[in-house]
Parts: sequence; structure tokens; C-alpha cells
Amino acid sequence: MPKVKIDNFEVEVPEGTTILNAARQIGGDIVPPAMCYYSTLKGSGGKCRTCLVKVTKGSEKDPRPMPKLVASCQQTVMDGMEVANITSDEVLNARRGVVEFLLINHPLDCPICDQAGECHLQDLSFEHGLESTRYEFERRTFEKIDIGPYIKLHMTRCILCYRCVMVANQLTPERVHGVLSRGDHAEISTYIEKAIDNDFSGNMIDVCPVGALTDRTFRFKSRVWFLNPMDAHRDCPTCSGKAVVWMYGNEIYRVTARKDKYGEVHDFICNTCRFEKKSINDWTIEGPRDIDRHSVISQNHYEGQALTVR
Repeated sequence: MPKVKIDNFEVEVPEGTTILNAARQIGGDIVPPAMCYYSTLKGSGGKCRTCLVKVTKGSEKDPRPMPKLVASCQQTVMDGMEVANITSDEVLNARRGVVEFLLINHPLDCPICDQAGECHLQDLSFEHGLESTRYEFERRTFEKIDIGPYIKLHMTRCILCYRCVMVANQLTPERVHGVLSRGDHAEISTYIEKAIDNDFSGNMIDVCPVGALTDRTFRFKSRVWFLNPMDAHRDCPTCSGKAVVWMYGNEIYRVTARKDKYGEVHDFICNTCRFEKKSINDWTIEGPRDIDRHSVISQNHYEGQALTVR
């Protein structure tokens, strides 16, 4: 198996592994951020460019560095490859530039956005964002629309990562939404007179890295850091029935799929579990969700509960 060195940490990975997934095997701060790549979605990656890294050594056979920064979610490793991520000023400067582009049209509505506290773009902005924008032109804006009975679309917040399109391709037999138009007119929308209404449409909300797709049944009800995320399960004929219920006292405010530490879902859940089972009697509560201690979600509400934080 090929060996790759990332920021001076060496790891041995299977043939065909990307630099991003090799970095995830090492873990820690050297893992590049990813806004469009999603390991469980076929065809994802290569669109947001936040995961750019510098290959300082191509391989043992060809030690020449690659002339440009590469997207780590698309570039496979070769034996003897050496990669610089957070140790490269060139990479960090490029990442700041990418974040600046992502924020050009993104509204500053974090105080009212349901994604606040779980938003990957918030994290990137904190780490790499500028204090002010240099953009002088009119920003593109879209009206908020309902794309089905459960989902509200804020296209102005969208970064066109295509995740929602890919999850629909993967989980539903007839996708009725996609990216329409091109350039700065490109937008996520449904086809004429179509609404997104299938058993797994709610997973579009989970895979969205920003607040472009939000849960209409949870909209403006609470901040996520006021809720207690609990692992729970139920017998469901449609999906695995394994989910996270977000509770305030004994009341369930929302239900989401379980995400790993990189914010990715591996067991998608159906709309019945997500939107229609909001009674505590519908679920078997397993216990508090393991939350990264640095996350805003873990603050101030896990005292006295049996929770192990990383």
C-alpha cells in the first residue's frame, strides 16, 4: 500500500485513497476542510476548492512537486508523496481567497439562520475570513421559496456544492430539482410545477453545509445550542430508524440523521422518522450524543449527564 506524508505525518493507505481521506486517517488539524465533498455521496467533491493542498513531492518514482495546488478530495495519493496543508502559507492564502469568494454573495444573517452553530461556512469564516469585504458590486439575491411541504430554500445562502442534488440522485427514483442556469445566475430549483415530495427528501437538509435548505417544521423554534442531542432509534420499515432527537426537556424539537465528526451522514433516514415522529414515546432514547467539546452545541447543557466528550 502507498505511503503518504501530510504535514510531516506519515500514513499508509489503500490504493486509490484521496489525499483528503488519507488526512482523515491521521486526524487532527491537518485535515483539509471540505464544503462539497461527502464520502457517502457518489460524484461529490471538486467544486468548492476549500480543500486545496500543495503536493511538494509527487512520488518516489517522480519526486517533482505538482505545479499548482490540487483539490485533496480528488487527487489520489502515490507512494512516497509528500503534501503540505496547514504548514504551507501558499495553501492558507489560497484558502482565505476561496472563503472570500464563498462569502461574496452570502448574507450576514447568522443571528436568524437555523444553521447557526452547525454551519461549516461559519467555521471557515472564523478561521480564514476577512473582517470586511472588498466586493463592490451588487450581490445576487433570491426570494425564499418552499420546495415541498418540509423544506424552505434560501438560495441566497447557497454555495452550489451540489450535495442536495447528489443525495436526491442517490436516494430517490425521480429527482425533480437541480441546478438551473449558469454562472452567477445558477440556482437550485425544482422543475416547472414540481415539488420535492419523496420519502427521503429531508436528507437534503442534513447534507447542506450552510443554511440554504432548512427544516420548515423546526424553523425559528430554537437555537441548536439550547437543545440536547440524544441518540435514539425506532422500528422503521423504511430506514434504519437510527437518528438524533434534539430535545428541550421531554419535548422533541427536531430529528436529524446521525453525523460523524466530519459532518457526514452514513445512514440516511426517512421523512416519517424526521418530520412525523416528534413524540418522546415514538423513540427509544439511547443516551446523549457524543459532541466535540469545542462545539457550541456542547456548551452549558450537558452538566450532570453521562457524556464523554472528545
